Amino acid sequence: MNWDATFVKPLSGYRIYVEMKNGRKGIFDLTPYLDRGVLRELRNIHYFNQVGIVLGAVTWPHGQDIAPETLVGEMNTDSIESSENKTRNNPACP
Repeated sequence: MNWDATFVKPLSGYRIYVEMKNGRKGIFDLTPYLDRGVLRELRNIHYFNQVGIVLGAVTWPHGQDIAPETLVGEMNTDSIESSENKTRNNPACP
């Protein structure tokens, strides 16, 4: 599906950088979701940083995920080129 995530990287401030199969790239802020149900566990930064992709979905080891329509609808794509360069070219970038 075109909404499948192909790359994800945790950033500081409970944000993630995401690239989608359809070419869309952006930063998704999870801060508004950290007090909701199973997503509370993501407040643990070490756990948050274990974000990955399973079958095209952005997920965490205990099954938390972000609905693709939420991810696509709320991704910030402003100034993404500079953010992309930082995350791709600097592994130490938070």
